[in-house]
Amino acid sequence: MRPQELNLIIIFDAIMTEGSISRAANRLSMTQPAVSNAVSRMRSAWKDDLFVKDGRNIKPTLKAINMWEQIKQPINELSSVIKPNDFDPATSTRTFRIAAADIVVQMMMLGLRQEIEKNAPGINVHMMPYTIVNTGQVLDDASVDLVIGSGDPQTGNVRSQHLFHPHFICAMRPGHPLAKSKLTLDEFAKAEHLLVSLSGDVVGVTDEVLAQNGLSRRIAMSVNQFSMVTPLLANSDLICVVPLSAISNGLINGDITGTLPPLDLSPPDATIYWHLRQDKDLGVIWLRQLVHRIIKEAEAKMITESMPKLCGSNKELCAKLTQSVG
Repeated sequence: MRPQELNLIIIFDAIMTEGSISRAANRLSMTQPAVSNAVSRMRSAWKDDLFVKDGRNIKPTLKAINMWEQIKQPINELSSVIKPNDFDPATSTRTFRIAAADIVVQMMMLGLRQEIEKNAPGINVHMMPYTIVNTGQVLDDASVDLVIGSGDPQTGNVRSQHLFHPHFICAMRPGHPLAKSKLTLDEFAKAEHLLVSLSGDVVGVTDEVLAQNGLSRRIAMSVNQFSMVTPLLANSDLICVVPLSAISNGLINGDITGTLPPLDLSPPDATIYWHLRQDKDLGVIWLRQLVHRIIKEAEAKMITESMPKLCGSNKELCAKLTQSVG
């Protein structure tokens, strides 16, 4: 392979990774016209358009996608050998992309920004859309560097690190008829439920467990953001089974209250995911260690501050929360 072709492959990889000519230029410390000129040479050499306009961004052709599937892993391995220690957060100007639900964004973004301003002022962090079903895809496509969520990525190319086990609370307004320390399963099933569904599916873990008990519930409303739970519950007769971290501020402020759901739920753990090709990427290692610490600290703080509002007469719930921070 001629040196010119190797250089084109490096630029091609950057464009595919960034999904943008301008971001690829920044990544490579090149001018945008220089990258555009390289794309013209690629098209001539590889006999394909490679990239077509898609709104303000670009979309790879099928040939470009197939090519990248073959070269991205070898390029990453070569980079880790040639430049194994090329990341310094104090001087880096890298842009990282993270896919996470709004509940995670609320837990980590302020702490992350404060850490970046103090120790990594040139680094950018962009949050991307997340659903529980697209973890493997966005990591395989290099659309993001990290995914923070739950569930099975359905691919062997993904690595993971445990964050915490979520505590599910049955939440409602303080004056709700079911606002008591212990709900019966029948009362729970007959209530009007709010469901948070990031995928749009209106069947959740709770419905699967209810079905095992020969019961079903009415999903009277569903939303795709955890931030909507507290205002909806505080001003309606809906109840909602939701992670404690999604409603802790509402509990602390007295806008809503909560108790244990009357059935045994085993929600998947909150987890950080990244792609195998970035397993030795010092920048991604730095980011995931930082995110892990910030979220763990936020989760512990949230449980500690919520306990006084939940532990009054609910000894079982109090014991579970105490064990988590113990």
